[in-house]
Amino acid sequence: MTLPVATLDHVVINARDDMDRAADTYRRLGFTLTERGYHSLGSMNHLAMFGTDYLELIAVPKGATSGRLDLLEFPLGLNGLVFGSEDSAVTYESLAKAGVPIDPPVEFTRPVKFAGGEGDARFRTVRMKPGVVPYGRVYYCHHFTRELVWRDEWRHHANGSVAVVRALIVEPDPAKGAQLYADMFGPENVRTMRDGKSVVVGNSRFDIMTEQALKTEFGRAVPDAAGRTAYMAGLTFRTTSLDKAAKALEAGGIMGVTRHGGRLVVPANQAINAVLEFIE
Repeated sequence: MTLPVATLDHVVINARDDMDRAADTYRRLGFTLTERGYHSLGSMNHLAMFGTDYLELIAVPKGATSGRLDLLEFPLGLNGLVFGSEDSAVTYESLAKAGVPIDPPVEFTRPVKFAGGEGDARFRTVRMKPGVVPYGRVYYCHHFTRELVWRDEWRHHANGSVAVVRALIVEPDPAKGAQLYADMFGPENVRTMRDGKSVVVGNSRFDIMTEQALKTEFGRAVPDAAGRTAYMAGLTFRTTSLDKAAKALEAGGIMGVTRHGGRLVVPANQAINAVLEFIE
């Protein structure tokens, strides 16, 4: 049995039922967003596309009584960490054989308009069973129509972002939290760091740490835990230029940004409850 290779597909900011606010915020943060899309499952999104991964803003319409109402069960903020899959059927089969608590693939679509054409983007996701991940949603995404998602005209951002290089996860017991990823990808993909565990995800990593470790690194910029002991806390983006990112943040009226040690930090209260970091 061969376990899937850990590659990052995308990360998800949950806007609950306030997509207008989220989209305005992330545009002011310097991200170019795709046109609003509507999934066949009942959710809507905007994407900020990078080289091989992307950031997704997701929400349900205000007053929705059906569709992805599960998004309303989570607070605002980082809520999804999504791995890539070249074949969702194989991914499901291998993980199920390894004893990973996974649900069968679910397929859905989203109409996409672009300069000179339009089409239906098709996806199939493989998700952890409910309750397995205490801090949000962890799943795989299989793209059938990559040409409708990774389009070069959407990859250029005022803040210079080109990739997601880190996701931050708060867990009271980082070693326990990292076991799922060891089961999914093999123990060699999990490394010990000073304040927790780090999961190697292609060119990115997921750092699993205690809340105190997060506060030590980011101070007052950390997100509101909303009573949770385990939660997804933030993201690190690689930018072509910290100066370019700083100018974009200033132009967007983003408050409380700090620059030191070769990084820019945006407080979570300026980014829909997710602390953001930019590095070169």
